[in-house]
Amino acid sequence: VTALAGVTFDIEPGDFVALMGPSGCGKSTLLHVCGAMDRPSSGTVRLGDRDLSTLGDDDLTRVRREEVGFVFQFFNLLPTLTVSDNIALPCLLSGMKTDEAERRAKDLAGRVGIGHRLSHFPQQISGGEMQRAAIARALIHQPSLLVADEPTGNLDSENGAKVLALIAELNKELGVTILMATHAEDVAAAAGRTMRMKDGRFA
Repeated sequence: VTALAGVTFDIEPGDFVALMGPSGCGKSTLLHVCGAMDRPSSGTVRLGDRDLSTLGDDDLTRVRREEVGFVFQFFNLLPTLTVSDNIALPCLLSGMKTDEAERRAKDLAGRVGIGHRLSHFPQQISGGEMQRAAIARALIHQPSLLVADEPTGNLDSENGAKVLALIAELNKELGVTILMATHAEDVAAAAGRTMRMKDGRFA
């Protein structure tokens, strides 16, 4: 199966780019390649001045942990950890002191509107709040790239609109570069640029 074929594009620092297309067109695969989760079988992927296709597994793990943030449709929060611990986890895995990681988690939780939920577990909060926690977790290590795969796809329209507005606000205020996959026109409209995919290529 050829998931991607001849896909070439650039994203400038601070851009907010939406990838659109039907299910199976290659959006998620492209996100995974750009986020160093998958290796391309050919071609080059550069993050800043680094060629990710030349890095070994340990270096790619470091890139994912320190330079890329991930937000998924189904949140992927760990059910046995509190909201605070879920948000702080990337920093703790990187060896940051617990006090500093918790301070960052508290600050970001307040910024995304769930500061009152830090001691709760994921099953005790709403879907919109879980996605806000996932966004805070993705940003806590101050990544240069945020990869979002259908971030509003598992939310009702009201919460989806709030989460999308939050992502756009963080892009403007923090300058984080965002690559977001969606199949919804209204979601893509929040981005500064939209690229459409079909059958593994840009349409």
